[in-house]
Amino acid sequence: MQFLIDEDLPRSTGDLLRSYGHKAIDVRDIGLRGAKDSQIASYAQSRDLCLVTGDFDFSDIRNYPPAQYMGLIVLSIPRDVPALFILNLLEGFLKQDKLVSELPGKLAIVEPGRIRIRKG
Repeated sequence: MQFLIDEDLPRSTGDLLRSYGHKAIDVRDIGLRGAKDSQIASYAQSRDLCLVTGDFDFSDIRNYPPAQYMGLIVLSIPRDVPALFILNLLEGFLKQDKLVSELPGKLAIVEPGRIRIRKG
Protein backbone atom coordinates (compact mmCIF):
# COMPACT_ATOMS: atom_id res chain seq x y z
CA MET A 1 0.00 0.00 0.00
CA GLN A 2 0.92 3.63 -0.31
CA PHE A 3 0.50 5.91 2.68
CA LEU A 4 0.35 9.64 3.25
CA ILE A 5 1.70 10.54 6.70
CA ASP A 6 0.20 13.56 8.43
CA GLU A 7 2.50 16.07 10.12
CA ASP A 8 1.31 15.19 13.63
CA LEU A 9 3.16 11.86 13.44
CA PRO A 10 6.89 11.31 13.93
CA ARG A 11 9.16 11.40 10.90
CA SER A 12 10.13 7.80 11.68
CA THR A 13 6.59 6.71 10.77
CA GLY A 14 7.72 6.51 7.14
CA ASP A 15 10.58 4.19 8.07
CA LEU A 16 8.17 1.91 9.93
CA LEU A 17 5.76 1.74 6.99
CA ARG A 18 8.59 1.04 4.56
CA SER A 19 9.90 -1.75 6.82
CA TYR A 20 6.55 -3.49 6.21
CA GLY A 21 6.96 -3.14 2.44
CA HIS A 22 4.75 -0.09 1.98
CA LYS A 23 5.47 3.21 0.29
CA ALA A 24 5.23 6.31 2.44
CA ILE A 25 5.00 10.02 1.68
CA ASP A 26 5.19 12.62 4.45
CA VAL A 27 3.12 15.79 4.05
CA ARG A 28 6.15 17.77 5.30
CA ASP A 29 8.12 16.65 2.25
CA ILE A 30 5.56 17.68 -0.37
CA GLY A 31 4.70 21.21 0.68
CA LEU A 32 1.64 20.36 2.76
CA ARG A 33 3.04 21.27 6.19
CA GLY A 34 0.37 23.39 7.88
CA ALA A 35 -2.18 22.59 5.16
CA LYS A 36 -5.88 22.38 5.94
CA ASP A 37 -7.31 18.93 6.59
CA SER A 38 -9.35 19.22 3.40
CA GLN A 39 -6.17 19.78 1.35
CA ILE A 40 -4.46 16.77 2.89
CA ALA A 41 -7.54 14.63 2.34
CA SER A 42 -7.82 15.78 -1.26
CA TYR A 43 -4.16 14.96 -1.92
CA ALA A 44 -4.55 11.46 -0.47
CA GLN A 45 -7.78 10.89 -2.36
CA SER A 46 -6.50 12.05 -5.75
CA ARG A 47 -3.41 9.85 -5.52
CA ASP A 48 -5.00 6.75 -4.00
CA LEU A 49 -3.01 7.07 -0.79
CA CYS A 50 -4.10 5.78 2.59
CA LEU A 51 -3.91 8.61 5.11
CA VAL A 52 -2.37 7.88 8.50
CA THR A 53 -2.86 10.58 11.13
CA GLY A 54 -3.38 11.35 14.78
CA ASP A 55 -5.99 13.99 13.92
CA PHE A 56 -9.40 12.81 15.09
CA ASP A 57 -11.14 15.22 12.69
CA PHE A 58 -10.51 12.56 10.04
CA SER A 59 -12.62 10.07 11.99
CA ASP A 60 -15.77 12.06 11.17
CA ILE A 61 -17.24 9.94 8.39
CA ARG A 62 -19.67 12.71 7.43
CA ASN A 63 -16.76 14.93 6.38
CA TYR A 64 -14.39 12.14 5.29
CA PRO A 65 -16.47 9.17 4.05
CA PRO A 66 -14.11 6.16 4.12
CA ALA A 67 -15.57 4.76 0.89
CA GLN A 68 -13.99 7.69 -0.96
CA TYR A 69 -10.45 6.89 0.23
CA MET A 70 -7.88 4.13 -0.06
CA GLY A 71 -8.17 4.01 3.69
CA LEU A 72 -7.96 6.26 6.71
CA ILE A 73 -5.98 5.31 9.80
CA VAL A 74 -6.52 7.50 12.84
CA LEU A 75 -4.20 6.80 15.75
CA SER A 76 -5.58 7.59 19.19
CA ILE A 77 -2.56 9.33 20.68
CA PRO A 78 -2.54 10.77 24.20
CA ARG A 79 -0.79 14.13 24.54
CA ASP A 80 2.95 14.24 25.05
CA VAL A 81 3.79 10.62 24.37
CA PRO A 82 7.16 9.58 22.96
CA ALA A 83 7.50 8.72 19.29
CA LEU A 84 8.07 5.08 20.25
CA PHE A 85 4.55 4.89 21.71
CA ILE A 86 3.07 6.12 18.43
CA LEU A 87 5.20 3.77 16.33
CA ASN A 88 4.28 0.78 18.52
CA LEU A 89 0.59 1.68 18.20
CA LEU A 90 0.83 1.79 14.41
CA GLU A 91 2.95 -1.35 14.26
CA GLY A 92 0.27 -3.23 16.20
CA PHE A 93 -2.07 -2.44 13.30
CA LEU A 94 0.46 -3.18 10.55
CA LYS A 95 1.12 -6.65 11.97
CA GLN A 96 -2.48 -7.59 11.19
CA ASP A 97 -2.11 -8.29 7.47
CA LYS A 98 -5.81 -9.01 6.93
CA LEU A 99 -6.87 -5.65 8.37
CA VAL A 100 -4.29 -3.81 6.29
CA SER A 101 -5.29 -5.59 3.08
CA GLU A 102 -8.97 -4.82 3.69
CA LEU A 103 -8.38 -1.16 4.57
CA PRO A 104 -9.34 0.50 1.25
CA GLY A 105 -12.72 2.17 1.70
CA LYS A 106 -12.56 1.92 5.50
CA LEU A 107 -11.61 3.94 8.54
CA ALA A 108 -9.42 2.30 11.18
CA ILE A 109 -9.29 3.94 14.59
CA VAL A 110 -6.28 2.47 16.35
CA GLU A 111 -6.20 2.72 20.13
CA PRO A 112 -3.97 0.97 22.65
CA GLY A 113 -5.36 -2.56 22.85
CA ARG A 114 -8.18 -2.00 20.36
CA ILE A 115 -8.80 -1.36 16.67
CA ARG A 116 -12.18 -0.16 15.43
CA ILE A 117 -13.03 -0.46 11.73
CA ARG A 118 -15.78 1.63 10.15
CA LYS A 119 -17.16 1.49 6.65
CA GLY A 120 -18.85 4.35 4.95
